[in-house]
Amino acid sequence: MIDATQQEDASADGVLIDQWKAGDQRAATAIVERHAEALTRFAARLGVIDDVDELVQDTFVRAFSAMATFRADSSLRTWLFTIQRRLLIDRRRANARRGKDIELEDMHAISGFDALDTMVANEAAQRVTNAMARLTRMQRDVFLLRVQEGRNYKEIAEILGSTEGAARVHYHNAMRAVKEFLHD
Repeated sequence: MIDATQQEDASADGVLIDQWKAGDQRAATAIVERHAEALTRFAARLGVIDDVDELVQDTFVRAFSAMATFRADSSLRTWLFTIQRRLLIDRRRANARRGKDIELEDMHAISGFDALDTMVANEAAQRVTNAMARLTRMQRDVFLLRVQEGRNYKEIAEILGSTEGAARVHYHNAMRAVKEFLHD
């Protein structure tokens, strides 16, 4: 079922790409509408807090400027994830060279909970976040793409510039590390 859906998505994306290349600006809008939400989620899961919309927009700008090079060896979404990840790496490198001050305000502190359910949910989310923080960058990226985006190992390998086998190993090691941390 997933393969059929992916084939339909690839077919629809292929039609939109052809229309855009032929000069139909509505096709560009449709491409953005189809993939912006997934790119936003992916950026957030990669730890982008500020300027998520700007990162997504820059991803589309870069994609549309390089659309002629898109060979459709992978899905359009996989290609977009790859572009976004590379943009994020470039931004992080630039920020590391420049340095960054973070200003905390009172609103950043949690002062109370509305219900026990919220408290338990927040604690569980924090434990998962802490577990993921212990992973290597590659393990974290593979984990996010596999668990939260539902990507297969081939797509993960393409996005991360790796091999399927390496993606499987990183995922296995990430799952083991997260489970060990959560059970401690």
